[in-house]
Amino acid sequence: MKQIRNLKFYIMMGPGPVFIALFIIIFGIFYLHYSTRNKERLALIEKGADASIFFSAKVQKKSSVPIWKILILNISVLLMGIGAGVFIGSIIDAYTIIQEEVGYTGSIFLMAGLGLFIGFNLSKKLVEKE
Repeated sequence: MKQIRNLKFYIMMGPGPVFIALFIIIFGIFYLHYSTRNKERLALIEKGADASIFFSAKVQKKSSVPIWKILILNISVLLMGIGAGVFIGSIIDAYTIIQEEVGYTGSIFLMAGLGLFIGFNLSKKLVEKE
């Protein structure tokens, strides 16, 4: 009987404590990351290390391809993947016994992921070419 009352108490509290706990966890992870990174950098500076070790070679080199071209390329390939996923989902719905929700959802996510992968590879080739 006591367990049922405890369960009712947790149900009545709602999703508020879950979101608060999630916020605290995310804040803790970021705080730990940045405070540790800051302490490591201060220790290296105290020992006389060069500040250039904090930046990789790729960050120092400026890319000649504008970011808007890469963004448009990735968004267009993603949207083409979603469109192809809807088309394939309708084919799956019409010609197989797979449920409509499963066919559409699976094909949309599969083709959107494939579109993101292709967009990433095209962006990488575009940056390497320049």
